Amino acid sequence: MNRTERRTATRLNLTIPLRFRPITNPATPEQSAETMNLSPRGVCFSTAFPLSVGTPLELLLKMPRELSGKVPSEVRCTARVVHIQPDVSVGGKAGVGVQIERYEALRSGETAG
Repeated sequence: MNRTERRTATRLNLTIPLRFRPITNPATPEQSAETMNLSPRGVCFSTAFPLSVGTPLELLLKMPRELSGKVPSEVRCTARVVHIQPDVSVGGKAGVGVQIERYEALRSGETAG
């Protein structure tokens, strides 16, 4: 059975460090991950941190020039987990796809928290 491709934006296969945390549990320490691919509307990353579909997340990453057309800048995104692919890499990490709902550029020196 073929899965229908629903993406409307081209994804770039870029590895960019990111940090995330579930919005519903602010006491959860920030987690580190790396993107597998990203677009202006979504990010796919691998993590061993347990997540489930529907979980709202806060992501922090540097938006690459390839997507923004500008000098890379750190952005804070509000996103929602839309799919999880278990064990996509050695080490048992899951591939997590999120849809970006909102993002904002961070001022120099500003961090999430």
